[in-house]
Amino acid sequence: MSIRGIYTSVNDLRKRVFAEIANLSYNYKEGDLAKMEGIPYDIIPGEVSTYRESVFLERAIVRERMRLAMGLNVRTAAEQAPVSFGAEECVKEEKYYEPPLINIIKFACHSCPDNVVKVTDACQGCLAHPCKEICPKGAISFKGGRSHIDQEKCIKCGRCVDVCPYTAIVRLKRPCASACGMNAIKSDQYGRADIDYDKCVSCGMCLANCPFGAIADKAQIFQTIQAIRSDVPVYAAVAPSVSGQFGPKLTPQKLRPALKALGFADAIEVAIGADLCTIEEAKDFVREVPAEKKFMATSCCPAWAAMAKKLFPDLSGNISMALTPMVLTGRLIKKQHPGCKVAFIGPCAAKKLEAGRRTIRSDIDFVLTFEELMGMFEAKEVDFDALEPEDTMHGASADGRGFAISGGVAQAVVNCVNELYPDVEVKTAGAQGLDECRKLLLAAKAGKYNGYLLEGMACPGGCVAGAGTIQPISKSTASLNIHKKVSTHQRALQSNYQSILSGLEEGLFDIPEED
Repeated sequence: MSIRGIYTSVNDLRKRVFAEIANLSYNYKEGDLAKMEGIPYDIIPGEVSTYRESVFLERAIVRERMRLAMGLNVRTAAEQAPVSFGAEECVKEEKYYEPPLINIIKFACHSCPDNVVKVTDACQGCLAHPCKEICPKGAISFKGGRSHIDQEKCIKCGRCVDVCPYTAIVRLKRPCASACGMNAIKSDQYGRADIDYDKCVSCGMCLANCPFGAIADKAQIFQTIQAIRSDVPVYAAVAPSVSGQFGPKLTPQKLRPALKALGFADAIEVAIGADLCTIEEAKDFVREVPAEKKFMATSCCPAWAAMAKKLFPDLSGNISMALTPMVLTGRLIKKQHPGCKVAFIGPCAAKKLEAGRRTIRSDIDFVLTFEELMGMFEAKEVDFDALEPEDTMHGASADGRGFAISGGVAQAVVNCVNELYPDVEVKTAGAQGLDECRKLLLAAKAGKYNGYLLEGMACPGGCVAGAGTIQPISKSTASLNIHKKVSTHQRALQSNYQSILSGLEEGLFDIPEED
């Protein structure tokens, strides 16, 4: 059972921190950074703790969350400095993320048991003793009429868990480690979670699944708002997974005016870039598979692409070279509005890492998650009811909007190939969650998917399940499917990209060299 989709105190604290940082930035005047010292007392008032054993610990955690929300480095309990230390760097719009992007606030970590098989109070001390009989290492005995596991002998095989008729034996795993498809989370010397950054691809599944809120990613809320307050127009490029994220009051027709209320010059849907990406990948697939490549893998999920390059470097050439929808949309906006800045708004922690690449920085200036954007709405007290509805943003296709759901990218490419090359058959296979994605590539390496188009999504369910989303995955998927049905255009070749592209194609599809 996952806690995803349940609004918890962790979500509430995150939103309140984002809102406070947004409010600080919207009202910032030189010298105001000293106000950061009082924010933890506004979020955690009084003398009695609410969530943990100590009100002092609660405020210390809030301080580190504030620093991460401003893009600053997290600190340990051994470091002594004001929360605002180094924050003057955040006033600079051009400040980019400093690695690591995903961080563990160590003194917030519960040091959860990591892969421990344990007998619970539900044990009935039954006569059959199936747990003892099946244990291959003789690790189970009976004491006081109940089953007992010798942890020194236990090899964590789980056979006792499977055979107990009362489900009285459980396997306890660290939630963040269970959610990590890269096996990048281990324990440090104190038993706290620790990230191996050589393995991490910044998918954010660990932070989305930590029930103690000990893991957080860095944000650019402060810098984005400083840019909005400058003389340079800032455009919002909004991912298709936005459908339903802010509840029923913020309809697709009200999203554009809502973003303008935050100070954005305008908003453009990234599904337009998805339409362009679809067409490029369709053409590439027909041209390259199987003539040049045994198979082709989609490129739009940065965590999936990073995983493939880390674990299967010999297959990296099979990943589509098409630019991602985020990058294509950013380039379109900047060609239409020279000198502007672009903020990508989406569900994904890994997009922050993608945008931070040297070759992408000229296309995307800032990345915000839906959670962070909600903090900006809270800070500006945007009343969704009072907004006048407008047309939805820029006429992308249903297929382009479907990129946000697992299977949607591959289906969009198949539909496009069917229109452009009706005699070509496209076989597809896909996986969601990095653990399953790894298995997919192992099978592809063995030759099982020769001639296929492979779609990988790091988040189970697709982008609607990203680490920066707000709504339950099922509700987001349903909302997006409704948005797809009411789309004026169904296929990528039918979308409004042609009118937007007019006179802007030169250099749009140029692929930057790798960092």
